[in-house]
Amino acid sequence: MTTEITVPTDLWEGDTEGVITAWLVNDGAEVAEGDLVAEVMVEKAQYEIEAPATGRLGIAKEEDEVVSKGSVIATLEP
Repeated sequence: MTTEITVPTDLWEGDTEGVITAWLVNDGAEVAEGDLVAEVMVEKAQYEIEAPATGRLGIAKEEDEVVSKGSVIATLEP
């Protein structure tokens, strides 16, 4: 079953959009639940996104892409 990695809706205040500034693991890499996988910048503040499950990462949004809360940025395949 595929697990989506989304930008948490409570990661920052307000409805401001963010930008993916870095992927901390490569597309196709195996990650464990809780591993840091990406960084998102919102109004000069950096936020980290963790893997919600263990699996193989499939990146859906590239670095420098604009994202909003709830956006799917990657998937995990078991």
